[in-house]
Amino acid sequence: MKKKNTNASARVLNRYAAWKYVALVVTIVVLALSAIPTWFGEKPSIQIHFADTRHELNSVVGIDHYLKQQGIAAQSIQQKSHQMVLVFENESAQSQARTSLDKQVKTGDSITYGYVSVAPAWLGQIGLHPIQLGLDLRGGVQFLLNVDVEKAFQEQRDTLMDDVRDMLIESHVRGVRMQPQGTDGVRVELIPEAAQGQISQYVAQHYPGWEMKWNSGSLTIVPTAQNKLDFQTATVQQNLKIMRERIEELGITEALVQRQGEHSIRIELPGVQDPSQAKNVIGATASLAFYEVKSGSEAGAGPHLTLKDNEGRTVVLNKRPVLTGDHIVNASAGVDPMGFSEVNIALDHAGGKKMSDFSGKHIGKPMATVYREYQTNTRGETVRKERVISVATIQSQLGNQFRITGAGSQAEAQQLALLLRAGSLTAPVTIVEERTIGASLGAENIRNGFTALALGMAMTLTFMALWYRRLGWVANVALLINMVCLLGLIALLPGAVLTLPGIAGLVLTVGMAVDTNVLIFERIKDKLAEGRSFAQAIDTGFRSAFSTILDANLTTMITAFILYAIGNGPIQGFALTLGLGLLTSMFTGVFASRALINWVWGRDSRRDVRV
Repeated sequence: MKKKNTNASARVLNRYAAWKYVALVVTIVVLALSAIPTWFGEKPSIQIHFADTRHELNSVVGIDHYLKQQGIAAQSIQQKSHQMVLVFENESAQSQARTSLDKQVKTGDSITYGYVSVAPAWLGQIGLHPIQLGLDLRGGVQFLLNVDVEKAFQEQRDTLMDDVRDMLIESHVRGVRMQPQGTDGVRVELIPEAAQGQISQYVAQHYPGWEMKWNSGSLTIVPTAQNKLDFQTATVQQNLKIMRERIEELGITEALVQRQGEHSIRIELPGVQDPSQAKNVIGATASLAFYEVKSGSEAGAGPHLTLKDNEGRTVVLNKRPVLTGDHIVNASAGVDPMGFSEVNIALDHAGGKKMSDFSGKHIGKPMATVYREYQTNTRGETVRKERVISVATIQSQLGNQFRITGAGSQAEAQQLALLLRAGSLTAPVTIVEERTIGASLGAENIRNGFTALALGMAMTLTFMALWYRRLGWVANVALLINMVCLLGLIALLPGAVLTLPGIAGLVLTVGMAVDTNVLIFERIKDKLAEGRSFAQAIDTGFRSAFSTILDANLTTMITAFILYAIGNGPIQGFALTLGLGLLTSMFTGVFASRALINWVWGRDSRRDVRV
C-alpha cells in the first residue's frame, strides 16, 4: 500500500507570502502620501507674471510694501523667475488685493487667482496636490448656458443661399427665386432647366450634408438628420473649447466647463465671489468682420448690406465679408498717437493671405470693421446686432498684423481684445441660470460635512471595538487605513472633484467598509461555534465571506457607474466617492485586515494546523 504524501497538499493557515505584504505596505504608503496635501489644505493666492522685469512691483519687498500701503496683508510672497506668488489667509483679502493690483498691471502682464497648497513643497515637487473642491465646498459661481444651435444652423442655411445665388449670378442665370422654408430648409423656384444640373452639382459638392427634393421645376434643399446631429455636436464642442479659453483669459483656475444635455453648457468657477466680469465675458458673443465698402454707383449694384456706424450714419457694404473673426489668433488693446483706444489684431496664415490679397487690390479704397453681437429681445428670441465701428482707407497692403480703432473706451477695447483672443462663439449663448455660493457657506459645508463624517466614524469605531473586541480593533485600524487610502485615491485621480454629496459618499463608505468586516467576523464566530480552532475559523471565515462581499460590492458598483454616467455635478461627486470607496473598502476590509490578523496572531500555535 502506497503512503499518501500529505506535504504536497499541506497549507499553512493565516499566512501571506512576503510579496503580498510588500505590495500592501507600498500601496498604503503611496496613498497616504497622496492624502497628506489634503490634510494641510489650500489657501487663496494671486499669481502675477510681469512682462517687464523692471516693474516696480517685481520684487518681494516692492509688492509687500504696496499691499501694506493698501491695508492688505499677504500671508506669504514668493518670487519664481518673473512670477510673483502671493498667498492670503482668506478670499476677502485675495479679492481686495486683486482689485488693487489690477490698477498696476501693464500691457503684457498677466494676473491669475486661484488656490495653492500649503503642504510641504517636496510633496508638490513629486506631483502630489490636495483634492480639488467643488463649488458647494469652496464657494464661487455657477452658470448654466443655453447654446442656440438653431440660430447657428439658420446662419449656415443663409450662407448656402448666398453661395448658390452667387454661383447663379456668375453663371449669368437670372430670375431664380430663393427663400427660407421652415426653420432649416431652402426653397428654390423659377429654375431654368439648364440651371438645374448646375445647382444639383454645386450643392452636392459644397454641401454634402444637404439633400435635394425636386418637384415640378422647384427645388427644396433640406439638411439630413445626421447632418443636423453632427452640426449640433460640433457646435457645442466648439463653444465648450472657446468657453475654456475665455475663462483662461480671465485668469481663473480650477474652473469646470462641461456639456449638460443636448445643447447646454455648465460652468463652475470655484473661488469667484464677484461674477460680474466673468458673466460679461462668458455670455458675450462679440466678434469682428471686415467688409469692402461700396460707394457711389456701386452702392446699389449687386447684393449688399446696409449698417449704421457709431455716429448713426448709413454705410453700404458688400454682403460677403472679406474676413471674419475666425482667423484672429491674437488681439491686444492699446492707445494710438492721438490718445484714442485701438485694438491690435494678429491673423493666422490663411487670414493673413486673404487680407493681403484684398488690401493689395484695393489700395486707396475704404474697408469697414463691423462689430457683431447677439442679444435677446423682449420676446426671448436671439437676434444678431451689427454696427460699423470704423471705416478706414487702405493706405498700403496689409499683412498678418494691423490695428483698428473705434472700439470705444479703453475698457471696452480691452474687453473686445479679450473676446477676440479667446475666439468668437460658433453659436450664440444665453445665461439661463446663475447661482452664487459664498465662501463662508462653502466653509460651513466643509465643516458640517466632515463633522458628520467624524461623528459617524467615532460611533462605528466604538461599536466595533466593544462588540468584536480584539477583531474589532483590527477592523478599526483597517477602517482608518481605508479613509486615508480613499482620500489619497481621490487626490491622485486627475479631474476628480470633492463635493458636498461626495462627503456623503465618504460617510456611506464608512458603513460599507465596516459591513465587509462584519460579514467576515460573523462567519468567524459561526465557525468557532462549530468547534473549529481560532486559526481554522479565521481562514474559513475569510474564504467563505469573500463571494458574498464581492457580489454586494459589485452590484453597488454598477449603481455608482450608472449614476456617474448619466448624472452631473453633485450626482457625479457622490457616485465618484461611492465607487472609489467600494474599491478601497474591498482592499482594506479583505486584504489589509487579513494581513493585520496574520501579523497579530501569527505566533499563535493554532496557526500551524494543517488541513
